[in-house]
Amino acid sequence: MKYFICLMILSSSMSLAVIFDFNKKSNVEDWVIVVDGVMGGRSTGTFKLSKDGFGVFEGKISLENNGGFSSLRYKFPKIETKKYSKVVLKLKGDGKQYQFRVKTNSKDYYSYITTFSTSGKWQEIEIPLKDMYPGYRGRKLDQPNFSSDYIEEIMFLIGNKKEENFKLLLDNLELK
Repeated sequence: MKYFICLMILSSSMSLAVIFDFNKKSNVEDWVIVVDGVMGGRSTGTFKLSKDGFGVFEGKISLENNGGFSSLRYKFPKIETKKYSKVVLKLKGDGKQYQFRVKTNSKDYYSYITTFSTSGKWQEIEIPLKDMYPGYRGRKLDQPNFSSDYIEEIMFLIGNKKEENFKLLLDNLELK
């Protein structure tokens, strides 16, 4: 019986695919900030690696000039999603609401989107891939939810239609 339980634990831990694991030696130069300045807005965003080895996405949302968002994007070689059903985010937010987005092809104009709330404490947020809906520029598209075999870009976005400072600490991002 003990052997069976150990085997179950081992096999369940092997069914993960790491998208990004932040640590003190992480190279974060492929993470890119995109703010509403691309449309004339005045929001800000920065991304860095903390001394403790966490990714830190922070800034200020401004509604000036029809602005209102800041995002953090990461493109990577395609990761197969066929044997996974969800994305697991280990993070610490500031009590605000964020969007998490994935793209099956980084050149697609739309993303698959979900929204999650942060508590101000470390959290493990599980996002079922099948529940992520297609959207573009704040509009839900009339297409099926995520059902692709791959992803090659992820994004965190804050845009709660109000002026606010924000800070999101990232630890580990996986497919499970």
